[in-house]
Amino acid sequence: MSYEELQHGAATVRDIAEHFGRLKERARELIDSSEASQRGFFTPTEDEQTRHLLVSYWQSRNALFELVTSFYKVDRFEPEEQQIAVTIAYAGALVLVDVARFLRENCHHRKVVRMKLNEPEPYFGIPVGTYDFVQKSLTNPVHAWHLYHASTFVAQRREQLTELAASNADVESLLAIIDRLQDRLGVTADRFVLARTRVRARSVRTRITRDLLGRALYGLQKCVSSLMADRYVKSGHLPRLPPHVETEIEALLQPGDVIVVRKEHAVTNYFLPGYWPHAALYIGSVDELRAARLHEHANIQKRWVALEGVDANRPHRVLEAMKDGVRVRSVSCPFSSDAIVILRPQLERNQIAEAIGRGFFHADKPYDFDFDFARSDRLVCTEVVYRSYEGIGGIQFNLTRRAGRLTLSAEDLLQKAIKADGFLAHAVFCPAKSPDICFEAKAVEALKATVGRKSV
Repeated sequence: MSYEELQHGAATVRDIAEHFGRLKERARELIDSSEASQRGFFTPTEDEQTRHLLVSYWQSRNALFELVTSFYKVDRFEPEEQQIAVTIAYAGALVLVDVARFLRENCHHRKVVRMKLNEPEPYFGIPVGTYDFVQKSLTNPVHAWHLYHASTFVAQRREQLTELAASNADVESLLAIIDRLQDRLGVTADRFVLARTRVRARSVRTRITRDLLGRALYGLQKCVSSLMADRYVKSGHLPRLPPHVETEIEALLQPGDVIVVRKEHAVTNYFLPGYWPHAALYIGSVDELRAARLHEHANIQKRWVALEGVDANRPHRVLEAMKDGVRVRSVSCPFSSDAIVILRPQLERNQIAEAIGRGFFHADKPYDFDFDFARSDRLVCTEVVYRSYEGIGGIQFNLTRRAGRLTLSAEDLLQKAIKADGFLAHAVFCPAKSPDICFEAKAVEALKATVGRKSV
C-alpha cells in the first residue's frame, strides 16, 4: 500500500465523518419536526426523507467497512506507515460506532421510527431488520473489546503521531476524530472485563502469536465485520478478471469508453441498485491523451504530472469516483472485478475528447454519499459519466427519482446501451452467463439477462 493510498484512506474517514455529521443534523430535524411517534405513521414526505437518509447512511457505512477491513493484512504496510494505517482504521471504526449509537440514542425508544428503520428497501437491496442487526452488534461488549488493542496501539504512539500531525493535516484530522469519539465505545468496566475474558477464552492461541500491531489490526477487522451480516461477504474472495480476459479487454478499450463492473460477494454491492453497481470513464493512455492534445486542455494540464505518475507499469487510465473521491486511477482498479461491460459512445473523436476534458473538471472532488445529482461539488461514479457526456452529440440522460433524489444508476447506463441510445454494448464478460467475452448482439443479450436482477 502506497503512502498516497493512506492519504486517500484518511480523506475517506474525514469525509465520511463530516457526512455523518450532516446526516445527524438532518435526522434530528426530521425527528423533531415530525410527530410520527405520536401520529403512529410516517407521511409520504417523511417516508421519502427517511429512506434517503437510510440509503445514504448504509452506503457511507459500507465504505468505512470496506476501508477498515482493507487494512487487515499487516504486510501491506511499510514499517514507517503502520502507525498511520492503524490510526486511519481505528478512527474509521470509531465513526461507525458513533453513528450507530446516535441511531440508538435518538430512535431506539421511538417504536414507529425503529420499525421504519427496519423496513426493507428491495430496490437498493436493504434487507428487513438491518437496523436491529447493527444495534445487536453494537451492544455486544466483545466488539468494543476488539478495539482495545487498536486504542492501545494509538495511545502508545500518541507522541509520535502528535509530532507527525504538526506537518500532516491528515493525521491531525484523524487524531481529532479519535479524541472526539473515543468515549463513544460506551462499555462499562465490569462488562469490559467480561468481554475480555470471553475473547481470551475463545482465541488465546491466535492472539498469542500476534504482536500489538497484529492484534490491533485483527481486532479492528473483527469489530467492524461484526457490524455487517455474514451473508454480505465471502471470506477470501478476491475479485479479478481472468488474465486472458483482462488482456483482451484492455486491448479493445478506446478513450471515452464507459466501463461498468461487478464484484461478487463485495460489500460495495449492497445498498446499490441492480446487478451492475459501478461505472468508470476510460480516458486512455498518456500517449493517447497527448495524441488528442488533451494534455493542453485547461482541466487536464494542471493535473498532467500527477496523471503521468499513476501506476507507471500500466499506462491505461480511468477517471473514477470511489469512496476516496474522483481520481485518475490505473485501469487495474475497475479490472479488479469479476464481471465487466464496455460501453462505447456513438460520437466523433473530437466529441469524445471534449467529454474527457469536461470530466476532468471534476477530478479530485470528494465522493457524494448523498447521491444528489442536483449538486456538482461531490460526485458518485455514474455522475462522472453523466457530467462528462450530457449534451454532447445529442446524448441525454433521464434521471430517475430514488429514495428522494434524482439519480443515474450504472444499470441506467446499460439500459441506454440495450436501446442503442447514445452508447453501444461493445463487449460483456459475465461468467454467470457465459465463460467467454460476448460482443454485439450477444453482449446485448447478456445485459438483458442481468440488468434489473439484484444478486449478491
